[in-house]
Amino acid sequence: MTEEPGLRERKKIQTRRRLWTIAVDLFLERGFDKVSVAEIAAAADVSKMTVFNYFGTKEDLVVGPMREHADDVARAVRERPPGESVVAAARRQFLSAVDAFDASVGMNDRSYVLRVRRMIAETPALLARAREVVRLGEERLAEALVAEAAPGDEPLARIVAAQLVAVRAGLTVHNHGRLLAGERAADIVADARALAERAFGMVESGLGEYGVK
Repeated sequence: MTEEPGLRERKKIQTRRRLWTIAVDLFLERGFDKVSVAEIAAAADVSKMTVFNYFGTKEDLVVGPMREHADDVARAVRERPPGESVVAAARRQFLSAVDAFDASVGMNDRSYVLRVRRMIAETPALLARAREVVRLGEERLAEALVAEAAPGDEPLARIVAAQLVAVRAGLTVHNHGRLLAGERAADIVADARALAERAFGMVESGLGEYGVK
């Protein structure tokens, strides 16, 4: 069973969430580049140092929740049951998130979430930081695969990690694009599942004759 966080940890989580909400509200109202960390600290009635104790950079005040999912695929791979392949574990985790309408796979159509996503897409510094989080997920998956790899297969393990994370990222961007275009998550869930099945299936079976003219 998972141990419940203690009072101190719960307070830290509450403070982190409060800082994130205040910061994002200010960014959405005035624009990311027009709000300083000092202004966020003042609005939250904390010191600037306190803000940086919870978020390493100004960009992390927006993409922080994304970092919480950086270990999702690696965890699914590490905890997969006997007999399940790495690709199957990654696909299972992604489809589960799709079914849960999780923002981490581009399936949350709440107006607030979509406004944050659009801000990320339209702000170069935030987009760069979001891509760093994707790379962090790849690194963590690579670490999990390298730990299982036979001697000499470490490079291949990293290539597999790159492929799986690229598939996941491409699917997520596609889902986000449909929602930002005005579609509802409930209306695209079947398409999202079907595309994910095809994409992970191609990795599982190899690209083979894809694209042959």
